[in-house]
Amino acid sequence: MKSNKNIFLALTVLPMLWQCTLENRNSQASKVIPETTVRETIDSLLYYHGTAQKALIEKGVRQAATLWDTSDGTAKEFEAFCITQYVKDDTAKKVLFEKISHNLEILYGNFNHIMVELLKPLHLTGPDMQPIDEMFGSYNVGAHFTDDMFANKIAFITILNFPNYTLQEKTELGEQWSRLEWAYARLGDVFTSRVPSIILQNLNNALTKAETYISEYNIYMGNIISQNNQTLFAKDLKLISHWGLRDELKSDYADKENGLLKQKTIYEIMKHIIYQDIPQNVINNNTFTWNPFNNKVYHGNTSIKFTSEPNTRYEHILNVFHAEQKVDAYSPQSPTYISRNFNDYMEMPQEELEQLFIKFISSPEINQIAQLISQRLGRSLEPFDIWYDGFKARSGISEDMLTEKTRKLFPNTAAVQTHLPVILMKLGFDKNKAEEIVSHVVVEPSRGAGHAWGSEMRGDKAHLRTRIGEKGMDYKGYNIAVHEFGHNVEQTLSLYQMDYYMLKGIPNTAFTEALAFIFQKRDLELLDIKDNNPDKIYFETLDNVWDCYEIMGVSLVDMNVWKWMYQNPNATPEALKNQVILIAKDIWNKYYAPVFGKKDEPILAIYSHMIDAPLYLSAYPVGYLIEFQIEQYIRDKSFPKEIERIYTQGRFTPDIWMKKAVGQPVSIEPMLDAAHQALQKIKH
Repeated sequence: MKSNKNIFLALTVLPMLWQCTLENRNSQASKVIPETTVRETIDSLLYYHGTAQKALIEKGVRQAATLWDTSDGTAKEFEAFCITQYVKDDTAKKVLFEKISHNLEILYGNFNHIMVELLKPLHLTGPDMQPIDEMFGSYNVGAHFTDDMFANKIAFITILNFPNYTLQEKTELGEQWSRLEWAYARLGDVFTSRVPSIILQNLNNALTKAETYISEYNIYMGNIISQNNQTLFAKDLKLISHWGLRDELKSDYADKENGLLKQKTIYEIMKHIIYQDIPQNVINNNTFTWNPFNNKVYHGNTSIKFTSEPNTRYEHILNVFHAEQKVDAYSPQSPTYISRNFNDYMEMPQEELEQLFIKFISSPEINQIAQLISQRLGRSLEPFDIWYDGFKARSGISEDMLTEKTRKLFPNTAAVQTHLPVILMKLGFDKNKAEEIVSHVVVEPSRGAGHAWGSEMRGDKAHLRTRIGEKGMDYKGYNIAVHEFGHNVEQTLSLYQMDYYMLKGIPNTAFTEALAFIFQKRDLELLDIKDNNPDKIYFETLDNVWDCYEIMGVSLVDMNVWKWMYQNPNATPEALKNQVILIAKDIWNKYYAPVFGKKDEPILAIYSHMIDAPLYLSAYPVGYLIEFQIEQYIRDKSFPKEIERIYTQGRFTPDIWMKKAVGQPVSIEPMLDAAHQALQKIKH
């Protein structure tokens, strides 16, 4: 699941919409500051302040001039403004920094708090949502923030004294910067463009509607029948797409009697969702019976006609795309959402990640692991075996037994809240530290699969949204909740234990996903179910590699869909649907069909993140790589001490953060090397 920092992301995971971190200026604004004025302004400041600050003065003046518009004043007024507002010395600069960052914490924190409250009817269980709920939930209280900060000149004061550094500059200079210099640089990321509030609000509307669509996309499995008209699933089992369907499919490896038939049934459901020929009246509706193999709907014993879902899935993707397109015009140096997401937000170029993923999923270890899985299953691989779960300790444990245990432990959100310190203490945190962290987290019942939404100011709380049924939390919900609690721990440590507010957080959401994975991996241990297998580490490595293999392909689909939309901006939902399926099959045929022996499978297009969290999917494979490197590093060390040290570093660039955390940059090599060793150890 994704983390709502933002959100989730979050939203867990997308940057805060009011934190406009796009580069440069409104391309439609008229440039009113000529080069002669820029040069004269720089010369005047050098005269008053000396040449020691020449590079910063030039950078600050030029960036402010680029964003200065006719509404801000004349060229002469610009020059006077810069001379008056440039701080005179290091002491004054730090005072200015502290005042700006303190007030940003107040603004960001309260914007976030208001958004969390307005979104409660959409995110939390309760009465049916009404149109007015979605209208309030779509409202972006911070949409006018950028407009206002430029209008009152606070943005220009910030730019002038704390200019923006490019990713290349941060990479080259950042290892030598002090923490204060890094904090100054992160303040320089705040005001780098002037996107009008109406465009930001439009984007927020599109994202909120897409998220609501996904959070209400449930399939009542007790109403699903197989090829033999057999009911395979519990009557009260309701699964959200795609997370619930995927996790049920994973759990079915432990069902030796009906597991394979259940998995084939779920895969048929997934394909109907992808192809959008799923009957509209079986989505979030338990009135009808559905056979996904022949795609027939029954009311009682009578087959009835139905209307398929009208490409709603792809309509939402296009709505978000068009909303981001409107931002493009104000981002000349990052003129697409693709570049903004990867270069500006993740600070990991898309082209480099794409090649990294392709190299990983093309490695010889993948085919060797696939052969091992086939042997363990005693059959040829099916497409849905990209979610093979048999390397985990839980794969041999009945999910019904696990659910019985979790329902007793967690009948409601209050029980989850009470148990959170216990989780941390079982991981090695002392009682005081565990209670301190949990004091900043509140548990709430989620409509969707669950997510984590962090706080943006000290004194506010992070939110753990988790799905709890009428009988209590089932194992799937528990597994996700442990993952989301990992996000909450990161969100709390990286806010409350940070020396400078502008350094709060982590480089990008892949790094919070890494800690969430670290927590999630220990879910059985937290239930006091021990895995005494001497080959545990080897199986965990193979599981990590297989997880990366699956999600890297999904990420490649996501990337290529966005590339195609930019090449075909006027596409219809029908055209987009056809292209998504074509892209998914193409990625499958290149990197999966040679391993699985089956061509033209669309399964990589099922992920709900493609709809409500555009390009978020790349955070997962990067998160798996980071998780593996951290796990290797802390294996013989104190878990709580290392987690606290690593996740209170601050928001450096990814490779600098990783070097400080584990001594090496983000890399695929540690996991592939370990996989090679594991394959040698595990007998075929």
